[in-house]
This record gives sequence, structure tokens and C-alpha cells, in this order.
Amino acid sequence: MKLFISKLHYNKNLTIFENIILTLLKIVSIPYLFIVNIRNKMYDKRLLPMYTSKSFVISVGNITTGGVGKTPFTLEVAKYYLSLNKKVAILSRGYGAKLSNKEPRLISDGSGALYSASDGGDEPVWLSNNCKGAYVVTCANRVKAEKFIKEKYNPDIIILDDGFQHRKIKRDLDIVLVDSVNKFGNYCMLPAGPLREPISSVQRANKVVVVNKSFDSKNALKYCDFLKKRIKKDIFLCNIVPDYVYNIITGEKLEKDTKIMAFSAIGQPQGFYDFVKSDYNLIAVLEFEDHHNYEADDISKIIHYAQEENVDCIVTTEKDAVKLADIIKDIELPVKFYALKLKAYIDIKEICGI
Repeated sequence: MKLFISKLHYNKNLTIFENIILTLLKIVSIPYLFIVNIRNKMYDKRLLPMYTSKSFVISVGNITTGGVGKTPFTLEVAKYYLSLNKKVAILSRGYGAKLSNKEPRLISDGSGALYSASDGGDEPVWLSNNCKGAYVVTCANRVKAEKFIKEKYNPDIIILDDGFQHRKIKRDLDIVLVDSVNKFGNYCMLPAGPLREPISSVQRANKVVVVNKSFDSKNALKYCDFLKKRIKKDIFLCNIVPDYVYNIITGEKLEKDTKIMAFSAIGQPQGFYDFVKSDYNLIAVLEFEDHHNYEADDISKIIHYAQEENVDCIVTTEKDAVKLADIIKDIELPVKFYALKLKAYIDIKEICGI
């Protein structure tokens, strides 16, 4: 179902049957579009209240579903302010976590993750472990989360990870990310397309960043120019490229050209597979639903598939790796598990400089 919906959202060459389904979904999307527009207008006209924090609030978000690169970009923003000796807190919804996110939960006090990825959420735990010094809090209500972290640690900077649609809290800097390859898909609202709100909503943003998760920087730059003319805003380019592949348990780096199987539970995983293929012999892939919480049976399934394909090892994303580490650390595995580390190239000072 996930692959079918993704094809409707991003593929132009649809069959007659797929076009019929898409037409029906467009009809269903009309009430959703109406509600989103009314809600945004009420916030724009101050008919719905916005909470104002005494900290400097930054939102990192997008207007589409799927993996655009919000969490890695949030990491870069947090690291920038930490380098300026600012106290930084990251607020996340905590989607996919086993533990309730109805009330604020401190995932990191700056020393690293206090919970496993399955309990605290893959993205908050990944941020906690990769951004030492930053506080990380999860809660569905960002206002509650802000009040909690403000009282406990009084941070200078508060970053809302995936916060563009969460308008209950006022922000001082609104950053919207756009994928350079998938762009806005078929330009339709959910469920017919990937848009959470109309493209015109990008005008709310202070800064727009095109995230390039491919090796095609030339086309990414062309798209930056196209967007700049269309939305009349300064556009910044963020290139996310593969760094190296390391063993999830030992940290040992993997030699290139190794025969591997890749798996993931992220939105829009094709970029991950393309990165893996650039240095390794990718034999097979296995996909799970976005934010999937792995169990022991999943590990058995992954290993069994890898053995059937006769690969040397298994590679996944860092977001998946944080969920797997606790499960496999005490198991003697017939196939080793590795993760792909990415690095981002962007002039973060130009975007966030204060």
C-alpha cells in the first residue's frame, strides 16, 4: 500500500486504474484542504492564539509528507547554536515512540539519550546521541513542551523539529525544507498527494532550503533558481551526501564494493538506496513502514532474507540503527549490521546567523 500511494503521489506515468483512484482521492482531499485553509487564515488573522516564548524559537519543517531531511538539518541548526555557547533545546512530537507523548518527556538532558529508540522515538533518540549538549523533549503539544523545558533548563534557543504546521507556538525563524528530487510531488493535497498544506503556505517561511539527497547538484541548483523566481524568496541549498558505513555495534567501517542488502523504515528511502549503491554492491532491499518499531521477529526476517540473497552484510539508515542497537547487541548474528552515516554541506550561519 505504501508503494502504491507513493506512486500516486510522485509518478506521472499512471495506469487508467491508478488515475481513477487518484481522482477519487482528489475528491476526498477537498474537505482536508478546506479545513487547512480555514485554520491557517484564523492564525493569520490572530483569531487563534499563538503562545510566545521568551526563548528564540526556530521551526524546521516542510509542507509534504515523507523524508525531506528535517532531522539531519535540525541537528546542523542545533550544533551551530551550541558552537556559539547557546543553551539549545529541541522539541519533537515523538512520533512512533512506544511511550506516551501526551505529556512532556525529557529524552536527553544534554548527555545523550535517556531512553531507547523504541520507547523515546527514533528521531529524538538519534538527535540526543548525535547532538550532545542539547536538551531533547518530546510531546504532541509543543506549548507544553516549551513550558516544561523553559522551567527546567531555560534554554536560549528552542528548535521545533517538524514544526511548520504546529502554529500554536510563535516562532522567530521559520525554515521550510523542500526535496530537490521529489519536490512537491503531484501538487495535490493529502490523501491525493503529499502536500500537508497548499504550496502558497511556503510564503509563511522566513527561509527556504532545498535539500539535495542525490549526486545531482546541477539539477538541484536549477531547482533553487526556479523556486526563487516562483516564490520570491532567498533559496538555500543543502547537500546531504554519504560519509561512511559503520558497524552498528563495533563502529568498524565497511570496505567499499562489499556485497550487501539494504533495509529501512523511513519516508522516501530511494535516496538512501542510491547512496548505498554508489560505493557498494547492492543486491536486495527490504522496506518497512516509516517509523516502524523493530521486534525480534523483524530481525529474523531481515537475516533470513539476507542469507537467501547470499550477501556479506546488511546496511540500514542511522535512524533505523538507533532502534536496532538495543535488540541486536546481545545476539550472535550470522550477518553483521551496518549503518550509513551522512554529512550535510550548508552555510548554516547564513541561514541562522544571529
